[in-house]
Amino acid sequence: MIKQSILSIAVASGLLLTGCQTTHQAAQSSESQQVFQSVVATPVDFGGENITLEQAMAHPDWLGRQPESAFWGADSKTVIFNRKQQGSELRDTFSVELGASSQNFTANQVLLSQLHTVGAQDAIYSADGKYQAYTFEGNIFLKTLTSGVITQLTHSSERESSLQFLLSGELAYRIDNTIYKIDLETGRSQEIVKLHLNDKPTGVKEPSTYIAKEQHKLIEFVALQHKNKVDAQARAEQLKEQNSTLANNQIYLGKGKQLFEVSLSPKGDKLVVVIGDKRSWRDEGDIMPNYVSQDGHIESVPARRKVADSKSHSSEVIFIDLKTQTQTTLAYDTLPGFDEDVLSAVKKENAAREGKTYQANNQPRDINLLQQRGSDAVQWNSSGDQVALMLEAWDNKDRWIATIDFDAQKLVSQHRLHDDAWVNYAHNDFGWFNNSDTLYYLSEQSGYSHVYTKPLQGKAKQLTKGQFVVSDLTLSKDDSHIYFKANIDHPGLYEIYRVNTQTGQRVQLTDLDGMTDYILSPDETQLLLTHSKIMMPQELYVANVAPKATATRVTNTVSEEFLNKKLIAPKIVAVPSSHGEQPVYAKVYYPADYVEGETGKKRKAVIFNHGAGYLQNSHMGWSVYFREFMFHSLLASEGYVVMDMDYRASKGYGRDWRTAIYRHMGKPEVEDLADGVKWMVENANVDQQAVGTYGGSYGGFMTFMALFTQPDLFKAGAAIRPVTDWAYYNRGYTSNILNHPDVDPIAYERSSPIYFAEGLKNELLINAPMLDDNVFFQDVVRLVQRLIELEKTGFETAIYPVEPHGFRQPSSWLDEYRRIHKLFKEHL
Repeated sequence: MIKQSILSIAVASGLLLTGCQTTHQAAQSSESQQVFQSVVATPVDFGGENITLEQAMAHPDWLGRQPESAFWGADSKTVIFNRKQQGSELRDTFSVELGASSQNFTANQVLLSQLHTVGAQDAIYSADGKYQAYTFEGNIFLKTLTSGVITQLTHSSERESSLQFLLSGELAYRIDNTIYKIDLETGRSQEIVKLHLNDKPTGVKEPSTYIAKEQHKLIEFVALQHKNKVDAQARAEQLKEQNSTLANNQIYLGKGKQLFEVSLSPKGDKLVVVIGDKRSWRDEGDIMPNYVSQDGHIESVPARRKVADSKSHSSEVIFIDLKTQTQTTLAYDTLPGFDEDVLSAVKKENAAREGKTYQANNQPRDINLLQQRGSDAVQWNSSGDQVALMLEAWDNKDRWIATIDFDAQKLVSQHRLHDDAWVNYAHNDFGWFNNSDTLYYLSEQSGYSHVYTKPLQGKAKQLTKGQFVVSDLTLSKDDSHIYFKANIDHPGLYEIYRVNTQTGQRVQLTDLDGMTDYILSPDETQLLLTHSKIMMPQELYVANVAPKATATRVTNTVSEEFLNKKLIAPKIVAVPSSHGEQPVYAKVYYPADYVEGETGKKRKAVIFNHGAGYLQNSHMGWSVYFREFMFHSLLASEGYVVMDMDYRASKGYGRDWRTAIYRHMGKPEVEDLADGVKWMVENANVDQQAVGTYGGSYGGFMTFMALFTQPDLFKAGAAIRPVTDWAYYNRGYTSNILNHPDVDPIAYERSSPIYFAEGLKNELLINAPMLDDNVFFQDVVRLVQRLIELEKTGFETAIYPVEPHGFRQPSSWLDEYRRIHKLFKEHL
């Protein structure tokens, strides 16, 4: 990685920003020369109208409504994407035909009557390449690829899902807890298995008590009714056994259970089911009052439970042989570390604070299927002979990839990833090779997310190595290559690569200098790219699968209104860290009139703290914080220096950077902010006594921690939708970093701003949405009461009665940023 140097960012060229057309290659040539300059250039001023706060906070429709949810058509010659309607939350679907030679593409809107014909993002393909299958509005459609003929296979109000081509050539699908298969030649549908979340019926009960037995003995009618029921039950069982036209495949999983996963083998003869005790996110949750409801009354809105209220739980992995209808619950005791007391040191420290002693106590840990959006945690090989599961410990310290030994009826560990802090909830892609019993997966065991392969009976091999992060794996059909996204050349620059699975040779496929995501075409000859730059929102491109192939732009949706705005391009700098070898990467917006090396009047400055903690914002693509980007440009035009840091805990910098905040959130990050202030004072002519800070969600939490624990660092701060007490946040996020409050209260107390409120010295603005179902309004209410009781002055609170965590109304955005703008103008 590039260290201890100031890096100039690649920005969209002036030609593109003024709306003129240019080739990607020409723009790329101009930009790539700027990427790694080691001097600060004069801020880029692209001309046009000044951005106003009103425009920056307006509904983002004005930016142009960029393409969303893009995917390939089955022919590998069509690109389909959605685009938001102007002034509406509805989306329209468009298709683009990719001609052989033309680079001027036309996006045609797909009529509502034809939406079922374009396929779907999650469409599947038969192994012989003959069919594509997908669902549209819950119904199943089959496309014959040679002819293009589309056949609707189901037509009902049910919602079919989980499509899967079986080795028999049939197509399996699921409705609720029942799995069916369709014969594609005859169209005949057959039930494979029906799962019941109940106990197996015991049949007609025989009289068991004295009174019941006497009743049957004395009353002929009662005895006759009982006999009729017994006869009917026996006949029904005989009919199922002797008549092959009836379904006879009921599986009972137990009363009070909940299904987490159902996975059918490609042979259609085995089933892996994961169940647990029935529960809801509302269990032990709270309520959120809505004061501006539809009917004028106060509405009580259910809210999720807090981490302090969460209870440890485990899941059951059940293997079902559909031929014999036998089911086996698989024990976790074959997984290495299944009973380790991984938190013994933490428990010992907390016990010592209470004057107690703690002895390590090994006992079975709660283990569950790893739930990751967009990736199945149960994966069958192509022949249906092997299955792999990704499991995680409830305490967040271990992740296992395990296979099932069907003969021995047990789990076999293929890979254990242990982390003394916590296993990352991202970078968990895994699967089987198509043509061998070899697993591929991502692991952070080297300190960075990298690609590994492992034969079922062999040793693991690391395919990618280095101080960069790999994500988004795609295996080629012939198993020769794995495609991926990575930030190899610079932490904020993401390109697409592929690696040879045998030799480990890596090839860079794109060279776009920005943020790039990809989808491999069905015929594996092209990439559909979603690409953006710091100054340019995302558009779609296509490129051949070849080293650094030229990408051709498919969409052009950015509005002329945006292109004509006067905006200042940030530079990415590497701020030296006082607490480690790695620098802290940050965007810096220099004032419009800034001159390198100036020594005149000192500048005022603002540091923005991004949200989510584990998120990267100092990258070379279009930011999810696009409003803040324009606000920062406005501040720079007014003479401020603005810094946006990827403080420790941010995404994209490896495991150690991510886990630096383990058990002490708010300390490493604020140390990084202090280094940022020092850098601006020494390198951007900033007055150390005129620096402010702000941020939302995790960024709001950081604002609190900075103002409370280092009160002389910032003159003023604004905390938006902020966390004040981590015990009140959710389990899935917080327990990773701070363990659980009942186990590790020390971590919660030293990481929660409410415990440090007495440190407030300078000006504080708190902006709080009242319908926030992520960071509850209660967080702000409790902190404000604490500040009142501490008799603090200099703080103000603004509330937003109709807003959730992510604001929806432009008027709310505008009000919020007017207050932040005013805070900095008055107090810096």
